[in-house]
Amino acid sequence: MGCDHNCSSCGESCGSRTAPQDLHEQLNAFSSVKKVIGVISGKGGVGKSLVTSTLAVTMSRRGYKTAILDADITGPSIPQAFGIHTRAKGNDSGIYPETSKTGIDIMSINLLLENETDPVVWRGALISGTVKQFWTDVIWADEDYMFVDMPPGTGDVALTVFQSIPVDGIIIVTSPQDLVSMIVSKAVKMAQMMNIPILGIIENMSYFKCPDCGKEHRIYGESDIEKIAAEYDTKVLARLPIDPNLAKEVDRGMIELFDGDFMENAADELEKLTEK
Repeated sequence: MGCDHNCSSCGESCGSRTAPQDLHEQLNAFSSVKKVIGVISGKGGVGKSLVTSTLAVTMSRRGYKTAILDADITGPSIPQAFGIHTRAKGNDSGIYPETSKTGIDIMSINLLLENETDPVVWRGALISGTVKQFWTDVIWADEDYMFVDMPPGTGDVALTVFQSIPVDGIIIVTSPQDLVSMIVSKAVKMAQMMNIPILGIIENMSYFKCPDCGKEHRIYGESDIEKIAAEYDTKVLARLPIDPNLAKEVDRGMIELFDGDFMENAADELEKLTEK
């Protein structure tokens, strides 16, 4: 009733719709982001923030301008990993992300709180709205790769990111416990429902390498990650070790100094997106 046949400005879903409905939010006018990569998992505690951080650092080392949008509003840990404890600033044009020592742009709720240890006790709608604002109100200048560190699970924030931000692909983070199949399954099925490409799986806590003899020990038992990746027609991009030094670098806010080539294959896959 009262239809003017301009589907581009209409939110109704009717049989006569002639144009697809695009729910993506508009990027800040002063921003430029080429590729957006979501880092997700079906459960918490598997190391999404660690994977996000090391991916951003690896791509930065390859000469790309990288950024991290910390979408884990109630459990932000990205600023700590990079040793950033200042508050973000802005003007009428938007909010400026904080920049790490090596030039990685970061936006997190912790950069907006008066005290970074204050809890964020918000309902889902407000959390989702904040994630949108990190895309629309923050000035992301000339970013080659933006990594979105998602909260655990497949709830409001994941749905908001997939619907509001033009995600080019997701990376699923898991660990080598028996629950791995269920974890990956939840993340894969949500991505498929939202038509988001799955770039691959990264297994964290995959092994421990003895510093004395160099032998690798499977602390959590043998992994089925290759079999699971094949089941969902994707690939294993990386296996991260259990490394006390890596944990110390995160705790000291010096993740940019991490040593290891475990993210190189994942970086190769990300570069293919740019080639396309």
